[in-house]
Amino acid sequence: MSSSARMPSQYYPLLIAFAIALILGVVILWLNQLASKRAATGGRIKGTTYESGLPLLDASRKRVSVLFFLVAIDFVIFDVEAAFLYPWALVLREGAWPLFWAVQVFIGLILVGFAYVWRKGGLDLTPRRDVKPELVP
Repeated sequence: MSSSARMPSQYYPLLIAFAIALILGVVILWLNQLASKRAATGGRIKGTTYESGLPLLDASRKRVSVLFFLVAIDFVIFDVEAAFLYPWALVLREGAWPLFWAVQVFIGLILVGFAYVWRKGGLDLTPRRDVKPELVP
């Protein structure tokens, strides 16, 4: 066997870690399968939904406004962009002025997007009463 075809011994701990992870995953799935077969025989009451140990007071199929989800999506988008600023702050001294101006452009684009969302009413949680639905022929 040639020396280029042999695996270096420094990879053995990595292979052992992968093997342990694979075996552990299989064992956990197998134990879950065993436990779920026994727990499934609880009847109708055991399968009902409860919160904090109490039965539900009303139906959980409540209508939620789409505006709530729009605000949530906007929050996630702007929150992720804020997370990009943290590494920039850590390496600002090494990057000097070119990095500073690049991030200023990035922040400017964020502000343009924020202004657009604000102008379109994407941050308002109250439904608009002045908008009339279009009639479809």
